[in-house]
Amino acid sequence: MPKLFTVDELLAATGGRVEGEVGTAIGSISIDSRELGPDALFVAIKGDRFDGHDFVDTALANGAAAALVTEGRSQGPGRVVVPDALEGLCDLARAARTRSRAMIVGVTGSVGKTTTKEALRTVFEAVGSTHASIKSFNNHWGVPLMVARMPEQTQFGVFEMGMSGPDEIRPLSQLVRPHIAVITTIAPAHIEAFGSLDGIARAKAEIFAGLEPGGTAVLNCDHEQIDLLLAEAKAAGVQCVVTYGFAEGADWRITKIQTAADRTFATVEHEGAQHELVLSVLGRHMVANATAALAVATLAGLKPEVALGALSRFGAQPGRGQRLVLGPADRPLLLTDESYNANSASMAAALEVFAGQQAPGGKKVLILGDMLELGEQSPAFHADLAPAVASSGADQVYLVGPAMTALADALGPGRVAAHTQTSKEMGEIVLNALAYGDGVMIKGSNGVGLAGIVEAIRSRFGND
Repeated sequence: MPKLFTVDELLAATGGRVEGEVGTAIGSISIDSRELGPDALFVAIKGDRFDGHDFVDTALANGAAAALVTEGRSQGPGRVVVPDALEGLCDLARAARTRSRAMIVGVTGSVGKTTTKEALRTVFEAVGSTHASIKSFNNHWGVPLMVARMPEQTQFGVFEMGMSGPDEIRPLSQLVRPHIAVITTIAPAHIEAFGSLDGIARAKAEIFAGLEPGGTAVLNCDHEQIDLLLAEAKAAGVQCVVTYGFAEGADWRITKIQTAADRTFATVEHEGAQHELVLSVLGRHMVANATAALAVATLAGLKPEVALGALSRFGAQPGRGQRLVLGPADRPLLLTDESYNANSASMAAALEVFAGQQAPGGKKVLILGDMLELGEQSPAFHADLAPAVASSGADQVYLVGPAMTALADALGPGRVAAHTQTSKEMGEIVLNALAYGDGVMIKGSNGVGLAGIVEAIRSRFGND
């Protein structure tokens, strides 16, 4: 396994000092003492629930080559001491980025950024050494961790950037320094911190602050804030802007779309050419995400047919539209897992897909959880889901969380099979109500904990 840093390079990047004996080279970097790769550097950062300094001795006992610690927080051999461990991790990320000759792509947006990142990973891996963010490591510690882990030999790097408030994406983008910056769409995710969709758009536009000179912005134009993003790009000095989407005038325009079984077929027009896009996943929103990947891949120098071939093998990720066929082949339970994230835009997209699906032989079941961080507008956003829920063809609707009271009221008496405050309360209710042949979709914000219901259904119905 190639080494990420020698200890001398580590010390040069961070300005740290060594206490006792440490390994000679760093082959991996981790913030979890339970998950250590070869020649690991354990970085003791302080999180919301745990302080890594409490686990330094455990990490070293588990085989870490060294631990990066904050001055005065942890003493003993095997430490590399710096003024602040998180800033030391950022220093390592800057060093990894400075030496890299890779094509770097940064992705942000209210909806679809993880799926777009994974689509880009799929495309780039088809042609070269690719390093991409894992899971949703897209915050103030996740981004530097991902950049610091980038091997020097990487040809393509793809990094996701998220936010929960203003002035969070700017420093992340300045760390990533993308050659191509993608904004997937603008929707009311975390709107309580911004007050309006325009406020969210301006915060997403902070990604332009880190764009490399001569870099390109790739923007979805299927939302009302596109003109604001174009103005923000111009103000940031971005010379090249490429748009994509269903809207007329998009540089990469999706003109036709149809579905068959578990596949989606679309035509994408660009500069007079028509590209036939085939995906092993359902949904207009998935087509938009894949079109972003197609546009970025072409900008990165790949031939469109290479990108299209790779995208044909791309599927939905766990918690983000993954379809699971559980149980007997002649009458399975079909489970669509959308448990990781939810806002009004992603709910509408998921409900549109669910409306076009049939249960394998039983009933259609919706399990919806609260959309979080919507502030004072939360009741209205939840109530506004009622028409899409009613049009989805669901035979039974189960709701989880206090905010879903607004949707229950909007649906009216007799339309909700059960409404609980927590996913734990709902779990047993749903398990007792489901049967093989049912088609089930589960969607809500990650903090609601619907992933637990997904796992319970998989455990109950997946082994028959």
